[in-house]
Amino acid sequence: MSAQIIAIDAMGGDFGPRSIVQASIACLSATPSLHLTLVGQPSLLEDLIAGQSAADRSRLQVVAASEVIGMDERPSQALRGKPDSSMRVALELLRDGKAQACVSAGNTGALMALSRYVLKTLPGVDRPAMVAAIPTQTGYCQLLDLGANVDCSAEHLYQFAVMGSVAAQALGVYRPRVALLNIGTEDIKGNQQVKLAASLLQNARGLNYIGFVEGDGLYRGEADVVVCDGFVGNILLKSSEGLATMIGARIQALFRQGVFARMAGAMAMPLLKRLQADLAPARHNGASFLGLQGIVIKSHGSAGVQGFQSAIQRALIEIQEDLPQRLHGRLEDLLL
Repeated sequence: MSAQIIAIDAMGGDFGPRSIVQASIACLSATPSLHLTLVGQPSLLEDLIAGQSAADRSRLQVVAASEVIGMDERPSQALRGKPDSSMRVALELLRDGKAQACVSAGNTGALMALSRYVLKTLPGVDRPAMVAAIPTQTGYCQLLDLGANVDCSAEHLYQFAVMGSVAAQALGVYRPRVALLNIGTEDIKGNQQVKLAASLLQNARGLNYIGFVEGDGLYRGEADVVVCDGFVGNILLKSSEGLATMIGARIQALFRQGVFARMAGAMAMPLLKRLQADLAPARHNGASFLGLQGIVIKSHGSAGVQGFQSAIQRALIEIQEDLPQRLHGRLEDLLL
């Protein structure tokens, strides 16, 4: 198997380099063909990777970057004021062919702005969109946009639908069912942008558009790709993560209340732990920026070691599927 090379913005996220480096080392151990380039402050990163085995160390490179983009910085500041940030240097490695993907847990707005500036979008794409897999009753649904584009036109939603369909196909879904997230399934429901996007999608060639879907329909698995603007998508994603965490905590608390509850919990806990593992936000961490001329994966800023590992795994899948090239081919047919 040929090597996969991923550039890691090692300075982004809420927890700093330590958890990112730990996740990187774990991924190297699990994937012999993987090579990682950690971008950031060399003295700090070298200390964190000291003591690694010779086999892992040979596939781990450190590239210096003197600046760090804060989680609260404006994208314009990151774009103009920090030319040597770890995020920008990692993206430039991807642009220059020294990496096949970039993964960052840093500032989302800055990552989007820098990605568009450094990598550019694919022909026919106005704005990249963030997409991630959401667990449903029947499997997974690709949900986009997740926060990169708060205000979207009907044309933007149409482009997101096309890109989401191609991404789902790359992940093995035959003729993905594409739906628009709405407050009802009737044609009269929704705002003007959603209604106009529906008209565009109904006339799209080669797209399996099935109409509107509500939030509960998403979790029932009624669609393989669900499209919305980034404002709605981000709220839905964060609410889902919080609900999954809360339910898991409530179940564990119930099984600690009294002797009979603990006895029932002892029998049910293996199944419940398996369910919690399936639904854990960390397992599904890693949103892809679709529509760029390169693979960029955004990890949740608060992701720990397991979560950042999931983001790296998402990058590996997209490298193996050569997703940007597949998108380019289909977008030529559907958008240009």
